[in-house]
Amino acid sequence: MTDAGTPEPTIRVAGLRKRFGDRVVLEDVSFEVLPGEVVAILGASGAGKTTLFRCVTRLIPADGGQIFLGDHAIRSLDGRYLTQAQSEVGLIFQQFNLIRRMSALDNVLVGRLGSVSTWRVMVRRFPGRDRQLALAALDRVGMLTHASQRADSLSGGQQQRVAIARTLAQQSRYVLADEPVASLDPESARSVLAMLRDIARERLIAVLVSLHQVELAAQFADRIIGLRGGRMITDRRAGEFTETDHRLIFAS
Repeated sequence: MTDAGTPEPTIRVAGLRKRFGDRVVLEDVSFEVLPGEVVAILGASGAGKTTLFRCVTRLIPADGGQIFLGDHAIRSLDGRYLTQAQSEVGLIFQQFNLIRRMSALDNVLVGRLGSVSTWRVMVRRFPGRDRQLALAALDRVGMLTHASQRADSLSGGQQQRVAIARTLAQQSRYVLADEPVASLDPESARSVLAMLRDIARERLIAVLVSLHQVELAAQFADRIIGLRGGRMITDRRAGEFTETDHRLIFAS
């Protein structure tokens, strides 16, 4: 905690830079996300949202700046220390990234892979405590009655709920959701984002979510960060986001 009693940032990015050849993808991006806070990254296609997420998780290397997940300085870690830090990050994607032929329960158990031995994973014999954790996660997202159902038989909204349950079973401290509702109908999109917001507050998980729908960001995020051409245009409380901010982010 800080001297004023404010929680220390869980995710902290300072001066982040990334280029692909001569093309600037991210330039001097800096922000913080507190425990229990939902921060939306808004931007048009090509603004750098996905690259930002991939740098934060070190799926690709940044060219400059600092990235902290809790006490972990991500850019300086390697080996098992990097693996441990990455295991605390739950990832949610637009295309759900579920194994289609497996059941909802088995997909959630994938979130336990970093905590069980390899042979158990190969034969899908997870310890009872892991199964109970996975079932509790499905129950939290309203999918317990679908535990044995194949992922490819679920609706898009249901699959995204299973993906959220997987991050809960993983016991993530941070969740990065990259356009998680882009392929969902409006009702399912609102349901998924409301669930992410509620879980963030319940479990003090820091959530960073990229969106292109301003109205959803304003409704479900605590803060909105605007990216345009890889540069931060704005960082405001959601209730203070204005039409001027909107135009600056999405101007053609």
